[in-house]
Amino acid sequence: MPTTASVTRRLALGLFAAAATFATGASAQTFPSRVIKLVVPYPAGGPTDVIARIVAEEMGKDLGQNVIVENLAGASGAVGTRSVAKADPDGYTIIFGNNQTHGNNMFLLKEPGYDAIKDFAPLAGAGAFEHVFVVSNSLPVKSIPELIALAKKDPDKLNYGSTGIGSGSHLATELFMTRTGIKMTHVPFRGAAPLVTELMAGRIDVSNSTLPSVLSQAQAGEMRAIGIASPQRNPQLPDVPTLREQGITNADAESWAAFFAPVNTPKPILDKLSATIVGVLNKPATKERIVKLGFTLNVREPEAFKPYLEQEIKTWAEIIKAANIKAE
Repeated sequence: MPTTASVTRRLALGLFAAAATFATGASAQTFPSRVIKLVVPYPAGGPTDVIARIVAEEMGKDLGQNVIVENLAGASGAVGTRSVAKADPDGYTIIFGNNQTHGNNMFLLKEPGYDAIKDFAPLAGAGAFEHVFVVSNSLPVKSIPELIALAKKDPDKLNYGSTGIGSGSHLATELFMTRTGIKMTHVPFRGAAPLVTELMAGRIDVSNSTLPSVLSQAQAGEMRAIGIASPQRNPQLPDVPTLREQGITNADAESWAAFFAPVNTPKPILDKLSATIVGVLNKPATKERIVKLGFTLNVREPEAFKPYLEQEIKTWAEIIKAANIKAE
């Protein structure tokens, strides 16, 4: 027969659990009651930053609270990503990550300072950045076969720019070199903006960049697009042939992007954030603005995104292994 003390203890535990449940429900009902911070782990001005700002603007309208973008660049996106992993799990700090921050860094950084799977809860998959080969206008190359021939003529003389070690542009180019047997010298940058500047100035020869990073410059003739690293041509650059059309197979690559929150954020708040972001990405006006940047939208809710994330991590791990890239 239970004692008076044990009954009292059970009653207290029950009241504590009920209070905790009520508090969580209440916080979810009043969320958000202040500004939400959306971290972009790259410098301002790049395609990730631009898309984040479009989404943040619409989120603010739908949630009735400002959503501000904070750029925390460094260490291949690990600085900003780490800060979100360690942030209070209350829904007021989230991140727009990608295959680098929430995938490749696990294999390429010895101490990223976070676990991409254990420390984060997916809010929504946004889609992917297709890759396009662009060259400086000063480089005498107008096609992928011409680039390969020039690179083979003098190995390592050509340099290629990327948005950082472990970025999609880095790994996709390493994969391309593995498939074609060429060698070029890697020049990593802290984001897309400085890479584009150096490419237009002719100090970088080539880059296998995400399409939004270089689309406006390619359309304006400030650099030359010579190949799309996807199965089909992109409607934003309809005259640029794919790698496959130019005889290069098994070298396609795309860099996915998604929104995440710290893993212990209460589920009602996660659900509210997720529904808001998915709703924003599916708005016709938002879709039009993002697609014009060259980003391929493929909106996924968390349950649909999780298996995709797991498969993508495996895919990029295989690319890293094939390119023989070591952790730093």
